Formats: sequence, C-alpha cells, structure tokens
Amino acid sequence: MSLLDVFLDVFSAVCLLTGALSCLLGSIGLARFPDVGARLQAATKPQTFGLLLILVGSAVHLELRNASGLILVALFQLLTAPVLAQLVGRAAYRANSIRRDVLVIDELGQRLDSEKYHR
Repeated sequence: MSLLDVFLDVFSAVCLLTGALSCLLGSIGLARFPDVGARLQAATKPQTFGLLLILVGSAVHLELRNASGLILVALFQLLTAPVLAQLVGRAAYRANSIRRDVLVIDELGQRLDSEKYHR
C-alpha cells in the first residue's frame, strides 16, 4: 500500500463522514426548526453539501466511467434543489405559512400585491 493509497483512503473517509454528518444535521434542523423558511434552509443546503461530499468520497475509489454516473447525480441535485426550494417557498408564502414580519426584504409580497389575482 503506497502513500497515495493511504491519502486517498483518508480523504475518502473524511468526505464520507463529513457528508453523512452534514445530512444528519440538516435532517435534525428540518425536524426542529420552527418555520418554513428555516426548514427550507435545512432541507436544501446541508443535504446538497452532504450528498456532494458523499459522492466525492465514493468517486475517489472508482474508475472514471463509473464515477461519471456520480457526476450526473451531483449535477441533477445541484439543479433541482434550488428550484424545489424556491417553489416550496412561494407556495408557503401564498398559503401564509411564512411570517412576513421577520422578512428583511419582501420582494414577493410587493410583486403579488401588484398582481390582480392575489388573495
């Protein structure tokens, strides 16, 4: 076992453990945070970061043709998580599930107030 193999094993283990810890903390935050905005934060950022670290830790030991599937998973996650969070946030705002008094800037409220079909 060469020094490079030991380094790759340690790097992979650190990535896997850090990614798993990030996902765990994100899921705890998802269950414990009080409002929709904070839960969206916990549902997207730590989960995406944790998944990316787990994929990097796994890809270190794979050949390039096998790791290319992990790259596609990472790209899909990076593209869909922000869109999903934005859609859930807008739906929660329209359903009055977000406390508007704690928002620093309320651009969506201004936009919806100018539209005729807003409740």
